[in-house]
Amino acid sequence: MIRQFFAKYKSPLELYAKNVVEEADKYRLDFRLIPAIAMQESNLCQKIIADSFNCWGFGIYGKKVTRFASYPQAIETVTKTLAKNYIAGGLDTPEAIMKRYTPSNNGSWAFSVNYFMGLLQ
Repeated sequence: MIRQFFAKYKSPLELYAKNVVEEADKYRLDFRLIPAIAMQESNLCQKIIADSFNCWGFGIYGKKVTRFASYPQAIETVTKTLAKNYIAGGLDTPEAIMKRYTPSNNGSWAFSVNYFMGLLQ
């Protein structure tokens, strides 16, 4: 399902669909969250900072840019961080995650993440 979602939108993440599912299972995270955030933040990696492998807007603010060495490293880091620093702390819905992940957002971020998660049911 994830691979087909990535393929439909011509995402470079298509080759890493298995990584998304494996990392989500490893950290007991809803597997739909990682592609949904990537879709919201970068149109599934279509619009990212060059050579960053950062499709999630993760640690990007002001002039700060978090870069990863590869998509698998990015998937693992983002999934682990969401599981340990968000979900484990009770931030377990897109609305709750948004308050820390993108605090100045007006609610459209959570709306979109929920929408994209719904496409993956």
